[in-house]
Amino acid sequence: MKISVACDHGALELKNAVRDHLTAKGIEVLDFGCHSLESCDYPDMIAPAAQAVASGECDKGIVLCTTGIGASITANKVKGIRCALLSDVLSARMTRLHNDTNVMALGAGIVGKNLALEIVDVWVGTEFSGDERHQRRINKMMALEG
Repeated sequence: MKISVACDHGALELKNAVRDHLTAKGIEVLDFGCHSLESCDYPDMIAPAAQAVASGECDKGIVLCTTGIGASITANKVKGIRCALLSDVLSARMTRLHNDTNVMALGAGIVGKNLALEIVDVWVGTEFSGDERHQRRINKMMALEG
C-alpha cells in the first residue's frame, strides 16, 4: 500500500507523526509537504496529494491542516476523491465500510497525536464492505462530479 500525506504549517508536527507511524508499519508514504513551519497555503500541498490518489499513484491519502476543514474541502475538489474529515474512530471505520473513502483529513488543532494515530490505523485497516446498497450510493455520489 502507498499513501500520500500532505499538510500546511499548522499540521506539520502531526503530519510527520502520521508519516513516521505509517512508515514504521511498513507502509510506503509519499510526502507532499509542507516541510517547515513557514506559513503556506494548504491547497498547494493538499491538491497534489489528492491528485496522486485520483491518478492511482497512491492507494489512499491523508491530508491535514489545523482544523482539517480546508484540507478536506480541497481534497474533495479533485475528481475521483471521497475525503472524510475525521475526529473519532467510529467515523473512521464507517466511512471506509460505507463510503469507501480514499482520502481522510485530520485537524491537528482538533485531535491529539494518540487519537489521530488510532484514527489512521482504523481507517487504513478497514476495507470497504462491498455491499450493493453502499456501492449504489457511492455511484450516485460520484456521478455528481459530472
